[in-house]
Amino acid sequence: MKANVNLFWILTVFFAISSAGYTVWSLLDPAHAKVEWAGTITLALCAILFAFVGFYLDRVHKAQGGEMPEDRLDANIDDGDPELGFFSPWSWWPIMLAASAALLFLGLGIGFWICFIAVGVGVISLVGWVYEYYRGLFAR
Repeated sequence: MKANVNLFWILTVFFAISSAGYTVWSLLDPAHAKVEWAGTITLALCAILFAFVGFYLDRVHKAQGGEMPEDRLDANIDDGDPELGFFSPWSWWPIMLAASAALLFLGLGIGFWICFIAVGVGVISLVGWVYEYYRGLFAR
């Protein structure tokens, strides 16, 4: 975790310097000679975001007191390999659920009536995904 904290602090410094450099560069432009606020604020907010995340991870690391496997020099690859859960490699339901979410957002942009179709497909996909092991070849 210490490597992550250091990475976020490095990114904070990078975006702060980038924001200052971008401001100076926009002031030196002879065509406009004024601050271009959109880029300056965006880069400054990126620096603030990385500072928040770096500060939070630093506090969590100090509060936990333990070292993660990537912080130790004698750690093996298997030390940082947790069990992530059970996933169905042959299941088509997550693809249908993602398609219904895409259709929902398409309906918000094009026509609201498409959202009703997307909700119907989404409900069917969610029920199919939840109950996939209760029917057919993979029933338990």
